[in-house]
Amino acid sequence: MSKPAKTYKEQIELLIGRGLTVKDVGFVEHCLAHHNYYRLSPYRFPFTVAGDADTFAPGATFEDIWNLYVFDRELRHLILEATKRVEISCRSRLAYELGHALGPLSYIDANNFLRPDIHVGTLARLKEELDRSKEVFVGHHKNNLGMEWPPVWVIVEVASYGSVSSLLARVKDPKIRQAVASTYGLDETTFCSLFHHLSIVRNTAAHHSRLWNRKFAVKFKLPRKKPAHLWENFHHEPEGERDKGQKQERHIYNTLVLLIHLMSCIAPQSDWSHRLYRHLLTLNPRLYPNMGFPDDWRQRPIWHGFE
Repeated sequence: MSKPAKTYKEQIELLIGRGLTVKDVGFVEHCLAHHNYYRLSPYRFPFTVAGDADTFAPGATFEDIWNLYVFDRELRHLILEATKRVEISCRSRLAYELGHALGPLSYIDANNFLRPDIHVGTLARLKEELDRSKEVFVGHHKNNLGMEWPPVWVIVEVASYGSVSSLLARVKDPKIRQAVASTYGLDETTFCSLFHHLSIVRNTAAHHSRLWNRKFAVKFKLPRKKPAHLWENFHHEPEGERDKGQKQERHIYNTLVLLIHLMSCIAPQSDWSHRLYRHLLTLNPRLYPNMGFPDDWRQRPIWHGFE
């Protein structure tokens, strides 16, 4: 049987009854009115007694929970900013390479892609995305030029992230994938897996879901040799444990390392990496491990120069 709904006052009383210090009842009630109790609930765990998630540790305050939530909210904004830049860049590079290597309408030929049977589904999604689009350039190609399918440099502008990721990962000619990946100094298998992973991270952030302490189900291949300088920045298992098939670190830290690298390729004049670093420093250091950060992360080369 479902529990009855609680008023904001009752929710606050529940928190206080579990040992949470509430300094300003009005502030807490305002926060709960605009942020669902269960949206804030996961952020309480670092401030509870070990082994008992319903009992707060001595000295824990609502501000502790709220500050962690605000940190995560701002991190989502930064992640969305960077992943949008990566997505737009990849769309442009994929359209250029496909158009020049195989032709403007090469994307509609399933024989140009691995698993033609799967590509049929990708085309169906692209058609839906094309039909939904209200972009002027789409109408121009359809109504003025009489084209059922526009050139690839048009389709990538209305395609979803997932459709672009599918085109990139399944194009049959590996030289095309590598041409795109080389833009970012990566090999094609690494970039394709990373681009897919970033779609999950992006969607998580876009839907206002938690990034702090999240373990992502979709991992990506860490670049070990290309570019060589990145490897020492990642948080990964020792060589022997990786060889035994141990689980790759699935938290956000390694993703942030690669986003810094990608942004340096796409927007070298951007201050995004500096803003990310300054934001990370606002987090209580004891909460870094929940994001997959190694203890010495600030000493790793990629973070140098952001002080």
